[in-house]
Amino acid sequence: MIDMNKVLDIAMEKDASDVHLIAGNKPILRISRELIQIEEMEVLTREDMNEVYDYLVMGNLDQDEIYRTTRKLDCSHEHKGIRLRVNISSSDDIPTATLRLIKNDLPSYESLGVPDIVRRMTYQPQGLILVTGKTNSGKSTTLNALINYINENQNKKILTLENPIEYKHTSKKSLIVQKEIGKGKDSLTFSDGVKNSLREDCDILVIGEIRDKVTMEAAIEMAESGHLVIGTLHTKSCAETIDRMINFYEVRDQASIKYLLSAVLKLVVSQRLLKDISGKLVLVPEVMVVDNIIGGIIRKEKISVSEIEDAIQSNLEKGSIGLINSLAKLFVDDRITLDQAKEQIEEKNIETLNRTIMQMKIKKDGKGNMMGNNLGGF
Repeated sequence: MIDMNKVLDIAMEKDASDVHLIAGNKPILRISRELIQIEEMEVLTREDMNEVYDYLVMGNLDQDEIYRTTRKLDCSHEHKGIRLRVNISSSDDIPTATLRLIKNDLPSYESLGVPDIVRRMTYQPQGLILVTGKTNSGKSTTLNALINYINENQNKKILTLENPIEYKHTSKKSLIVQKEIGKGKDSLTFSDGVKNSLREDCDILVIGEIRDKVTMEAAIEMAESGHLVIGTLHTKSCAETIDRMINFYEVRDQASIKYLLSAVLKLVVSQRLLKDISGKLVLVPEVMVVDNIIGGIIRKEKISVSEIEDAIQSNLEKGSIGLINSLAKLFVDDRITLDQAKEQIEEKNIETLNRTIMQMKIKKDGKGNMMGNNLGGF
């Protein structure tokens, strides 16, 4: 018999980010990206996993129906004041569960290492801002840090659509309304929530995840109508984000959506997390500020990934940050190894990375020498 309270107590004590519960294995924690089993626990059986299911669903008939019908369920749970984002799926007709621990203390925007241009863009009166990245890249944390910053510094009405709600925000300088998406929740779908938000007099709409064309269309309509929309997408780069958004649409509709996107899209930040030399996770951002040049590339008949990457690299003075620049800076600052940096880019970009590192080292050494000369003058 599994003691779920004990599993969660151990996860909290060891500062785990996730808990994996799968039949035939002991409970496993993810700690600083490493998977570590809880040695003192027994191997989970089918009966254990059915108990885990009952523990997490807690007799909620709507959630039980969703799982029985679709064999998957996203929900939330709370343990000793800590919120958990829960995913239940099925393997060999046995429930499996993945639990993400959401810390109550939201890290400050500054401590995350998100470039300042992202914060400044939240003062835009309207438009679309996207935070993107693969699973476990810290998108939700960045998104909620941005919400918290706006809440503390701007007088706005912020409406969030989430599945499930992770961080619970309290209205400060802004007014915050958080809505959970799903059957039996505040709104059935993301697209329904976005459409209704037009009638709710919000200034800023936050969409936890843009998954489909309907939600994308609603988000663009919201941005066009004079609101700031902040959303997330599961893409690994700024260029891939543009490609994904366009490919939501049929070929015959892509020309018109390109013009709309070039007008409403203001910024895309794509992020990755790497374990640095000290073993801590460090953010690797790529930022694309959409100016006239990038807008022109988006409107072209054929989108070129390399052309977008080159435009980002040549637009640094406006706040854009290339992936290569981020990796080079982390290496020069002794945060990651050269091999780690090279693993994040294609072979054809290795020479550009080496050249960027050399330029940064020269600039850094030059500043150091200037400081040394100034100190010597005292």
